[in-house]
Amino acid sequence: MTELVSFGLLVLLTIGVTEVIKRALKVPKTIVPAIALVIGLALTIVGSIADITSLTFLAGIAVGLSAVGLFDQKDIIGLLK
Repeated sequence: MTELVSFGLLVLLTIGVTEVIKRALKVPKTIVPAIALVIGLALTIVGSIADITSLTFLAGIAVGLSAVGLFDQKDIIGLLK
């Protein structure tokens, strides 16, 4: 259960940090998924620095891609209103 909560928190952190970077550096929307992937991977590695395995890297990629997917869903839901 704690892994699921950690995953959710990492996704939220990734969305927030990616949004800050996007607004501060005025990056194009096409680069945002790559930035989220790198941030998700970095946050996951930092979060599990004591026990880094190959699953850590896979989880980091999943966090980054989940953050991008959730961010896109927000935009899609906004279009439906």
